[in-house]
Amino acid sequence: MNVKAPATRTRVGKYELGKTLGEGTFAKVKFAKNVENGDYVAIKILDREKVLRHRMVEQIKREISTLKVVKHPNVCKIYEVMASKSKIYIVLEYVDGGELFDKIAAKGRLKEDEARKYFHQLINAVDYCHSRGVYHRDLKPENLLLDSHDVLKVSDFGLSAFSQQVRGDGLLHTACGTPNYVAPEVLNDKGYDGTSSDLWSCGVILFVLMAGFLPFDEPNLMCLYRKISKADFAFPSWFSNGAKKLVRRILDPDPTTRISIAEIQEDPWFKKDYTPAHFEVEEDITLDDVDAAFSSSKIYQTREIFENKHSRSYQNRP
Repeated sequence: MNVKAPATRTRVGKYELGKTLGEGTFAKVKFAKNVENGDYVAIKILDREKVLRHRMVEQIKREISTLKVVKHPNVCKIYEVMASKSKIYIVLEYVDGGELFDKIAAKGRLKEDEARKYFHQLINAVDYCHSRGVYHRDLKPENLLLDSHDVLKVSDFGLSAFSQQVRGDGLLHTACGTPNYVAPEVLNDKGYDGTSSDLWSCGVILFVLMAGFLPFDEPNLMCLYRKISKADFAFPSWFSNGAKKLVRRILDPDPTTRISIAEIQEDPWFKKDYTPAHFEVEEDITLDDVDAAFSSSKIYQTREIFENKHSRSYQNRP
């Protein structure tokens, strides 16, 4: 009688693939281990044919390029990009604490001091992104991850924009994001500043962290947009006066008078227990592997290796 064949494991370059962490229409995210140093990573695996068929190359290139440009302790790291004939592999930092959204869902709402701690980290990350000419454009709790040390990591830059994408009027013109978190000027189709629209989303996130529900939430999209355009919302009774004042200044429907990040950092409520992020800025950034991963003219950089956990299989002898 034959013994069941030993399980196989899949290697991509120096990474041994494990369980699936998540799956979407165009990508699958796998847990993986770097066999050279033992580090754990997450690998986003994209089907090259699907990406090309749905004309998503530029969007994915932009996401990868953004992560390479924005290297900050509160942004999910990218390590490298590889490709095989049929797949594109984006090797990312493994963030094991789940989404900030899950924490809100489990607790109902966060205490003010805990919400402030996460908001500090969010503002540090967004401030750095803006300093590098990057606008996220889809900030929401589902895109904020937590590591095992409770450090917040901004992820999912799929809708991000670079400052080079602004038109002659200095504004962005692509309406995108999640409706409940989108700034009013993004909805009016007249162009918007990426800095102030990201800040609006940060204000909605801060409200959600402390309230446990959205400031703007209507089943009818037109009603929702009307409320957003007027900043028509109400605070729960447990918000402190300092928190109310800051949220009101962020959720200002007029982007020209909306509070700036520099002003947020001087706000008394924000300044409590605030520690600016300290890290070394990496200037040596190359985007060569991004283009190579999508170029059919290049030699494919990696291949999948399937190997048995044991060098040979055995049979039971009679």
